[in-house]
Amino acid sequence: QVQLVESGGGLVQPGGSLRLSCAASGITFNIYHMGWYRQAPGKQRDLVAVISSGGRTNYEDSVKGRFTISRDNTKKIVYLQMQRLKPEDTAVYYCNADHVLSTRNYWGQGTQVTVSS
Repeated sequence: QVQLVESGGGLVQPGGSLRLSCAASGITFNIYHMGWYRQAPGKQRDLVAVISSGGRTNYEDSVKGRFTISRDNTKKIVYLQMQRLKPEDTAVYYCNADHVLSTRNYWGQGTQVTVSS
């Protein structure tokens, strides 16, 4: 059974930091590209950051320089370090696992991030 379990969300003031974690089980982690997406109320789910199986990263423009995605293949965890948070970063953040060679694709249940004073 595949599980992606996010944690680390919460309420933070503008300018603050949070680190999200996504623990994977039931998959061969190192042959999946891992991504973080977010969905704000009334909006579509958008890609925030992705890290390939080989460690290459890519970021949505609005988070470049503020967010850092990383992965620990031994622990099967992907992280999203978020700094200098803004109110517009408020959303539910979802972890995604995308198989390198097939259409297998999995989602976590999401974790709420609220940036507000």
